Amino acid sequence: MGRGTVQVLLLLGLLHWGPGGEGRKTWRRRGQQPAAAAAARERSEATGQPVESFPLDFTAVEGNMDSFMAQIKSLAQSLYPCSAQNLHHELRLHLLLNSSVTCNDGSPAGYYLKESKGSRRWLLFLEGGWYCFNRENCDTRYDTMRRLMSSKEWPITKTGTGILSSQPEENPHWWNANMVFIPYCSSDVWSGASSKSEKNEYAFMGALIIQEVVKELVGKGLSNAKVLLLAGSSAGGTGVLLNVDRVAEQLEEMGYQGIQVRGLADSGWFLDNKQYRRTDCIDTITCAPTEAIRRGIRYWNGIVPERCKLQFKEGEEWNCFFGYKIYPTLRCPVFVVQWLFDEAQLTVDNVHLTGQPVQEGQWLYIQNLGRELRNTLKDVTASFAPACLSHEIITRNHWTDIQVKGTSLPRALHCWDRSLHDSNKNGKAPLKGCPIHLIDSCPWPHCNPSCPTIRDQFTGQEMNVIQFLMHMGFDVQKMAQQQGLEPSKLLGMLSSGS
Repeated sequence: MGRGTVQVLLLLGLLHWGPGGEGRKTWRRRGQQPAAAAAARERSEATGQPVESFPLDFTAVEGNMDSFMAQIKSLAQSLYPCSAQNLHHELRLHLLLNSSVTCNDGSPAGYYLKESKGSRRWLLFLEGGWYCFNRENCDTRYDTMRRLMSSKEWPITKTGTGILSSQPEENPHWWNANMVFIPYCSSDVWSGASSKSEKNEYAFMGALIIQEVVKELVGKGLSNAKVLLLAGSSAGGTGVLLNVDRVAEQLEEMGYQGIQVRGLADSGWFLDNKQYRRTDCIDTITCAPTEAIRRGIRYWNGIVPERCKLQFKEGEEWNCFFGYKIYPTLRCPVFVVQWLFDEAQLTVDNVHLTGQPVQEGQWLYIQNLGRELRNTLKDVTASFAPACLSHEIITRNHWTDIQVKGTSLPRALHCWDRSLHDSNKNGKAPLKGCPIHLIDSCPWPHCNPSCPTIRDQFTGQEMNVIQFLMHMGFDVQKMAQQQGLEPSKLLGMLSSGS
């Protein structure tokens, strides 16, 4: 049985689900009564006009999406004789045909691709993994993290997880898109444009790698795309902010103005704030982010978007690596996902949570970091910022579990998709009950009960939010007094995530 037949049968299953009885569901436009629908059909037949088609309304199952997806998967497996075990879920490696666009060590850059025939949506993911900014720490990186500087030992296939998964229960709204994973092997936050030479021991070609991948994908079906979502985590998230407009401009210049280019930046919205404890700029971890990027942009021959560059004096282009400074200059819509207490941000700020209770100064610094980050997101149209201590989320298989104000990240992204579709179509405002600006208001790390599980670094035991805060030196009595609450009331609020 062909894939096209399976898709038709799946659609029929959705439109007329179940063998009958009480469990049966009929899909129609919200508010349209059966009599009205029948009348519309009769008018259509009388005039010889085709019956109107419209998107399915999934409102009836949004409260029970897990069950709904399980039934879709079961139906698909029963219709498809190969079953799910043999379906092609893996992304396959393609090294770039243009071998002059390389990883740090001169080996060819590349990408992993899983095509989805019939889909006009493409998701291109930029991997993260810090950076290096001089010969010494790049040498160390090459010795300890060679996979992030060379393609020589990359596996032939890769399994997508989170938003790259082709399983609908793990990836409810993007599971059937064309998936592209672009490995990070340029160590330049996807900004470099310099090749390896006698003078340069390493190549830094992150920006050129993205352009070359897009050029190749046009010949593999991207030319027919309706939507291209450029996503990335950590350094890849910052890479999205630096490259999303350039990708849109590239496709326009190639004659593909109809492709809607969007960005999804995960854990790449860093602050250029003052470190908790200043240290000398020796390596990636100890160097303040502003100084590291200043040095890096020169070493990489890094390029930033022209619209952002014009906002700053010559030599100050490093400002464009910080989300809240580049975001106002972007033309493409971008959805920002950022933990309010990002572990990488705390690391470069020299707040090291080593399992020992934090000092009061550190605790106040951490709380202030959350406030500062929340403040930089207030004018970001589409955002998802949980009050959790973590780093990266969209490729984690638990990404569907995290919620802000009762809305999960996949749901918020789906709402964003719909709002962009509707605004392009007829200028509608975002749908009611479909929020896209979601920022936690509670002030402490892990005060959101859906945050990822924390484990004690020494015992490995799971900790609830109260145990975690106590572990960090949180003073319940003092904090309750500051908030004008009884200690028991404050503990209750923490347990419930209020």
